Amino acid sequence: MAMSLGLGQYCRLAGRIMGALSRRQTRGTLLPAIRWYITQTAGNNVQFKLDDRTAHSSLDLFKKDTGVIYRILGLDPSHVQQNPERFRDWAVVFGDGRITGGRHYWEVTVKKSSEFRLGVAEAAMSRDDCVGTNRSSWVFGYVQRKWFAMTTNQRVPVPLVGKPDRVGILLDYEAGLIGLVDIPKAKVIHSMRVTFRGPLCPAFGLWDGELLTHSGLEEPEGLK
Repeated sequence: MAMSLGLGQYCRLAGRIMGALSRRQTRGTLLPAIRWYITQTAGNNVQFKLDDRTAHSSLDLFKKDTGVIYRILGLDPSHVQQNPERFRDWAVVFGDGRITGGRHYWEVTVKKSSEFRLGVAEAAMSRDDCVGTNRSSWVFGYVQRKWFAMTTNQRVPVPLVGKPDRVGILLDYEAGLIGLVDIPKAKVIHSMRVTFRGPLCPAFGLWDGELLTHSGLEEPEGLK
């Protein structure tokens, strides 16, 4: 897990304890066994909110489901129910649509977190895994004041000095590219080349503080 030894093990254990207690109870009626994604984005400028039905019990959504906050003790067990869409062991949440093609750009305010992962994952990714640990997810992470790119549990250092308040994510489905963007410089700091084979979701892992997403944005002019 993308965190210091000991703390990572503790957070995973906390997730398992909360998951074992019970699962989140969503507002309104009970969920069907299978979640059908309505939004399929093949063009540009994907717009999404965070999908409460995928959120681990230690994550709480806010600001009309565009932000997520980490709570180490998780939600009240009486508000949790079993749900096959929910991440069980890891503090992960997906965006509420799926991307099947096109070139897309979104931004994430990260200034209130010191440990997180941002990127994309296959919509059908196992809910027992963490983003970045398998062949179904590609993320950029920040931990111990360092950035890295990660997939199949392999980390590659990203030479980004310091931590900006907000970063961008660029996804080009057909080109097989996902990039971390320096917003003020309109520059891709680091990219991964991938052969995408199925629907993708924006993906987020969080183990400290909060993140705020900004979607439906135009790609920065002159991005390179």
